[in-house]
Amino acid sequence: MLPRHLVLFARRPQLGAVKRRLAADIGVTAAHGFYRRTLHDVAWRLGRDPRWKTWLAVTPDSAAGAAGQWPAPPGTAIIGQGAGDLGARMARPLHDFPPGPVVIVGSDIPEVEVGDIAAAFRALGNNDLVFGPAVDGGYWLVGARRRPVAPRNLFADVRWSSEHALADTLANIPGACRVVMLAERSDVDDGAAWRRWRIRRLAAKINPY
Repeated sequence: MLPRHLVLFARRPQLGAVKRRLAADIGVTAAHGFYRRTLHDVAWRLGRDPRWKTWLAVTPDSAAGAAGQWPAPPGTAIIGQGAGDLGARMARPLHDFPPGPVVIVGSDIPEVEVGDIAAAFRALGNNDLVFGPAVDGGYWLVGARRRPVAPRNLFADVRWSSEHALADTLANIPGACRVVMLAERSDVDDGAAWRRWRIRRLAAKINPY
């Protein structure tokens, strides 16, 4: 069986440089704290599973050398995302990684679970692409079987950070590709989404951070 590759995309958790839309609503310090805690929880929750190899793809690239600042389990490979827009950076793992299916997920999705990642890899057993749609029209996960190769230009002309991101990406997929959608998840990008997330946490008797 070919190895499975899970790639977590992360930004260096620097005060004022992360979750800026959220910071505009709840304050820079609160947004920074939310991102740091979510990055830690997601990296450890997903990165400890032996069913896949975990890669932490970080930006800026220079931060990849400071392994001690990243909250990742032992054995996690820390690499730079490289240059270009989000599409160019996500295309690299799909085309450049060693053989095996690749799943890419954001590190700032607090409700992503190990079961979501396992479901994505299962879907890629018989399908070419898998997406985790977001409530806002984007997507929180994308994966490719990569046999024989991932589609080229998958992320061309995608209107990132908009309600068109998923639709734009789907429009780039060749007709012969088999595509699966996972459960919808919510991004926490602004104060309204953050408050809804806190309500869900409290309803589940989990302390929000």
